[in-house]
Amino acid sequence: MDLFNTNPATNLLPYDGIVQYYGKVLKQAEAGFYLDKLLNNIGWKNDEAIIFGRHIITKRKVAWYGDAGFSYTYSNTTKQALPWTKELLELKGIVEKLSGSSFNSCLLNLYHNGEEGMTWHSDDEKCLGKNTVIASLSLGAARKFALKHKQDKQTVTIMLESGSLLVMKGVTQSNWLHSLPKTQKVTKPRVNLTFRKMIDA
Repeated sequence: MDLFNTNPATNLLPYDGIVQYYGKVLKQAEAGFYLDKLLNNIGWKNDEAIIFGRHIITKRKVAWYGDAGFSYTYSNTTKQALPWTKELLELKGIVEKLSGSSFNSCLLNLYHNGEEGMTWHSDDEKCLGKNTVIASLSLGAARKFALKHKQDKQTVTIMLESGSLLVMKGVTQSNWLHSLPKTQKVTKPRVNLTFRKMIDA
C-alpha cells in the first residue's frame, strides 16, 4: 500500500498504531541550510552494535544529543547525550509545535547514499517508555520509509522528502516494525533527526 496523503490528521496505518505524515514543514532553502549545518557541525560517529556476540560497525553515522545526563542503550551499546546545538534546538522547537509533543533528546542518522539503510526494527527500548512518540524529520535525499505489521506482515510505504516530518505514536512501536530500504538510485546524503522523550535520566 503506497500512501501520498500529507494530511497529518490522517493515520497512515490501517490499525494497531498511529503514524502521521505532515509533508514538507521546512521550505527548500531552510532544509538545505539545516542540512549543511548538521553535516558540518554534528559530532558524527559510525554506529556500533553487538549482535550475537559480534561487534558491528556501520557505514551509517549517528549522533546522540539531548538534555544533560541522558544515555541511550540500543543494540547492546550505550551513548551519552551531547549538549544541544543552536540548530538542533531550533528544529526541536518546530517539531514540538507541529506534533504537540515535547522531546528531551534526538538520535541523528547520516546516510551517505542509498547504499546505506536501516533493517526492520522497532524503537521499543524501556528507556523510551510505553506508547512513546517519535518525531522523524528528514533532510537531504528523499528516501522510501517502510512499516511492517509484526503479526500479519502487512506493509505500508511512503516517500520521505527533504524537510518533511513523520510522527509515530500510540501503540505503533509495539505492533509495527519500520525500515529504510537500501537503493542504488540515491547518490546524495540524507540526515534523519528522530526526536524522542527519554523517561530515565
